Amino acid sequence: MREVAESAGVAMSSVSRVLSGHPDVSAVMIKRVLAAVEELSYKPNILAQSLRRQETMSVGFVVRDISNPLMAEIVKASETRLREAGYAMLLTNSESDPDLDASHIRLFEQRRVDGLILSLTSETHDETNELLEQLDIACVIVDRDVPASVRVSRVLYDHQSGVRAAVGHLLDLGHRRVDLILGAPVRPSRERRIGFETEFARRGLPKTYRIVEAGEFAADSAERAVAELLDGPRPPTAIVVGSNQMLPGAVRALAARSVELPRDLSLVGCDDIVLGELYRPPIAVVKCDNAEVGRLTADLLIQRMQSADEPPRDAYVATEFVARGSCGPPRTEE
Repeated sequence: MREVAESAGVAMSSVSRVLSGHPDVSAVMIKRVLAAVEELSYKPNILAQSLRRQETMSVGFVVRDISNPLMAEIVKASETRLREAGYAMLLTNSESDPDLDASHIRLFEQRRVDGLILSLTSETHDETNELLEQLDIACVIVDRDVPASVRVSRVLYDHQSGVRAAVGHLLDLGHRRVDLILGAPVRPSRERRIGFETEFARRGLPKTYRIVEAGEFAADSAERAVAELLDGPRPPTAIVVGSNQMLPGAVRALAARSVELPRDLSLVGCDDIVLGELYRPPIAVVKCDNAEVGRLTADLLIQRMQSADEPPRDAYVATEFVARGSCGPPRTEE
């Protein structure tokens, strides 16, 4: 900066005001300083500037599983929005390990990031929740429930409405033995269960369904669950699979038994992935605009980072059911 000041013939304080965007600087001064900056190829010391401002202009994003296409879309949209606002994103992958969630949160605190975005593996991990209770930086959580003592903003999917529409479609087609496969015991699974059961109850129908809790969002778990349902004494005529990561396993189980969609079984997935559209027939899904989730997450975080008085709040994003060729009337009478 000293060389820039000497080249421009101004004081170092004037260079500092120009580079920091201070409003009280003349156009002539700005022109002289910027010309010197270009001539000397000067690059500001970002770390030193951050220490002076008490800001790092960085955000940490803790992702449960970056291989999940849904999360990749959210991360991409969030990063774009944050970059436009002048923030850099640092990304970590917890590999579905709650201990790594806690470790990554600590790491980002040590790196003095200005904000955090979290897609947590577990909602009941004591160490993680203790860290969140003590957190003194802005934070937004994606689609998870946390204790009331944790003061964070959240972006939440309205899973119930989409699942209710999907179940309603299957019931309208004549299905009654509609089974549901759920993944990990976190908010999306609970909300999907509520939507599923609510639609049966709303129509006054008996509980002719089964709900299998696979315990994790994994293809192998779904494959075992579908096999269990199909090989049982009263196999379903329709199945709703509660995760995009579980859908490939469900399809494998159906293929192993030569089940033809929708002649032998109707199938609905949750969260749209390429497999759903390319499969023949295409698989009906409950979907959401994940890019919008990413943008909204970044916007909430920016608001909290730039205004200490901004209270935490929940924002909801709608889901919708997309009917496709994988759904049809049941083959046999219920």
